[in-house]
Amino acid sequence: MHSVETTNGLKVENGGVCRHNMRVHEFHPEIWAKAYGLICETNQEIILIDPVYDYIQTYLDFISQHGYSMRSVIATHTHADHITACFSLSASFHCDYIMHETTASLGVTTYVNESSVIEFAGVNIHFHHVPGHTNDSMIIDTGSHIFTGDFLFTGSAGVGRDDLPSGRMKQHWESLSKITKLDGQSVMYTGHEPPHTKMQTLEWSREHNPVLKMSSYEDYEAWQLACIEQLGSVSKIKIALPANLFGEVPEVIPWLN
Repeated sequence: MHSVETTNGLKVENGGVCRHNMRVHEFHPEIWAKAYGLICETNQEIILIDPVYDYIQTYLDFISQHGYSMRSVIATHTHADHITACFSLSASFHCDYIMHETTASLGVTTYVNESSVIEFAGVNIHFHHVPGHTNDSMIIDTGSHIFTGDFLFTGSAGVGRDDLPSGRMKQHWESLSKITKLDGQSVMYTGHEPPHTKMQTLEWSREHNPVLKMSSYEDYEAWQLACIEQLGSVSKIKIALPANLFGEVPEVIPWLN
């Protein structure tokens, strides 16, 4: 089995199966933007997925309270509606910042693709490239949990909008076929949901998500255009997107003042 060591000693492997010893923690369920922790209680390690800069103290307090060491941070895609905490946390903990190899972000230290596997807590974590919402969107797959970012939401929420930088409707529609190969019993953790939304299995979303019931691209395109019109402009994009691309948190963040 081929493996590659990153600068942080994180082993990225091709192939292999490990035993399960991991749990998922959902941070700040009371807000729309979702962030998660993969936790290995045996080794007291944590991987953060899609942490939000506005809540960086929440993550620091949680890690300190439980005595965890930071293994890595992962972004499912380049966010346009909030500033990622991945840059700051990666620098503070000297840990890897992981994204899909197609990302334009300058702060990433480890790039993954379809053949990459990260071993953590007895689990082999795989990555599925699902461009559409953004070109670098990916699903993080632990075998029993999938983290979909804005590629796929729970139930009636459908999917993320495709009119933001690097978004492509046709690509998103074509990428949806990839989830047919994923385990329906995997619990799906998404990038945005109404506060306190219960995370459901992929099989549940196959039954309740209107996008997954569509049979034509024309239906999907019409649905997307209606959603985009309803959602309107993204108020934070002019600050959040450059920050996430260049890895520089601005000195002044208007919505935090």
